[in-house]
Amino acid sequence: MSMKVKEVFAKTVLTRTAIVGFDYCLNPYVGCGHGCKYCYASFMKRFTGHKEPWGEFIDVKVNAPSLLKKQLQRAKLGMVAISTVTDPYQPLEKKYEITRRCLEALLDKQFPVNLLTRSPLCLRDMDLFKRFNHIKVGLTMSTHDENIKRIFEPGSPAIESRAKALRTLHLEKVKTYAFVGPLLPMDSKTLVQMLEGAVDEVLIDKMNYPNKVKGLYHKHGLDDYLKEDYFNVIGIDLKERFEKKGIPVTMIF
Repeated sequence: MSMKVKEVFAKTVLTRTAIVGFDYCLNPYVGCGHGCKYCYASFMKRFTGHKEPWGEFIDVKVNAPSLLKKQLQRAKLGMVAISTVTDPYQPLEKKYEITRRCLEALLDKQFPVNLLTRSPLCLRDMDLFKRFNHIKVGLTMSTHDENIKRIFEPGSPAIESRAKALRTLHLEKVKTYAFVGPLLPMDSKTLVQMLEGAVDEVLIDKMNYPNKVKGLYHKHGLDDYLKEDYFNVIGIDLKERFEKKGIPVTMIF
């Protein structure tokens, strides 16, 4: 898979959001190298003019840190969601460090942060996380099964590496959560075992399954998992299992 990378200058980086619980969102990149087949953010192509398939282009907002510093000078203190339509720790972040430098700007003003990623690369910025007064770091755990991950999230880091990252953060007293969504085929008991002692809370989200994603289920003989009650049954089972371990759960469907 070829990746088209372009350095761009953003006009704004800290934007107001209507997402409940957040005041702002911040996306250091356009597009994402993880290429998750179900990603709702692929709608961004309509606004950016990209013709490449989702997962094969990334625009790097090279001026994001300096722009953010300017915006923070006049922004009212509020909760910042990083990120809503890209992964802040996708592979290119290792080179560009856009997310890290944005975090440094937010830390300088002590803006509260809620960060979600699929990558253990986030551990690189542990030194910054520990200096925030209010920060939550979440990792997406949509299945326990590496084979299922390869079908639906081909460019993303291994599931076990994410669980280990959460455990490391948790041990370092950084508030953590697992975002279990979308609910891919899984064994709920195994997933709960992977996350026990690694998270402060869990969010469970069914999310939507457009026809292109349903096609992947058909192709790989996973049709049984598309039945509507599967999501409710597995969601409730996960909720009960996590709560038995003393881990609070929020259902987002």
